[in-house]
Amino acid sequence: MKNIFFYLCTITLIFSCKNEVKIAPNTEAETTEKIQFSIVIHGGAGTIKKENMTPEKEAAYKQKLEEAIRVGYTILKNGGTSLDAVEKTINVMEDSPLFNAGKGAVFTHEGYNEHDASIMDGKTLNAGASAGTKTVKHPINLARAVMENSPHVMLSGKGAEVFAKEQGLEIVDPNYFYTESRMKSLERVKASENNKIASFYDETLKDTKFGTVGCAALDKHGNLAAGTSTGGMTNKRWGRIGDAPIIGAGTYANNTTCAVSSTGWGEYFIRGMVAYDISALMAYKGLSLAEASKEVIQNKLPSIGNGEGNGGIIAIDKHGNMVMEFNTSGMYRASMNDKGELYIGMYKD
Repeated sequence: MKNIFFYLCTITLIFSCKNEVKIAPNTEAETTEKIQFSIVIHGGAGTIKKENMTPEKEAAYKQKLEEAIRVGYTILKNGGTSLDAVEKTINVMEDSPLFNAGKGAVFTHEGYNEHDASIMDGKTLNAGASAGTKTVKHPINLARAVMENSPHVMLSGKGAEVFAKEQGLEIVDPNYFYTESRMKSLERVKASENNKIASFYDETLKDTKFGTVGCAALDKHGNLAAGTSTGGMTNKRWGRIGDAPIIGAGTYANNTTCAVSSTGWGEYFIRGMVAYDISALMAYKGLSLAEASKEVIQNKLPSIGNGEGNGGIIAIDKHGNMVMEFNTSGMYRASMNDKGELYIGMYKD
């Protein structure tokens, strides 16, 4: 009888184990669900508050962010490369006076518009950048041309413009970049008591922000890319260059970790090598993209600038997971995944 009882218990145990499904929370399989492609963008971080935003201005920003990200999304959906998606998406924002890049660039102390940009290929770790150009319509296109068609990583000023012409890129009269609102911003800063450089200021929003634009993308081939474009800081002098064209500070992409584009007070992003630091924390400490981004933006960056290390990043990892991390009151941002789900944000949610 004991043998029969033991036999029945054994059979019951075997079948119960066989039918049991164990779900372990927060497993690697759950956090790395296969995503075919995704894309994330920013249009600058800073003092962006809803109470200072008119419905018309808010709608304009949302419309332009959606227009830009859908350009890159369509490229990725059709099997295009992450580099193409990044470049073409940024072109849309460079053509808009809403953002401090391309057409909407701020003015230097001398009354010029000087543009900086960079792009990086996560597959090859190749990168290109340009700084201080005044006549290249789309600085991000120049950055890509430097990456693909020159032995260098960064070109600047007159030499970069000569190279742009040789590459057949669109060249415009410097007056193309003139906007009345940006000139008023320069006059306002120069008339202030300290007459220092300032981030991009929008009088209609009472909004001081870092108006850099950027994009990061993962394509169907598993390749990451990131790019950043900016007009720098209002009233900048002496050929000042921020983080946007500096690989590792304003832009970084590596297929083994992530792709990052930064927006903020460039001097502190350079000192912290913010974009690369996020990748390094993932590579060397095994942090997730969200963990690494939070550590750098919320903890490390502010400590570098005694509280003045302000700004944010957008990033995407090799699995297609996206983050939009910032330590300011707002950041213009948008994301889309392979399911076509669109997110647009402006304020701190």
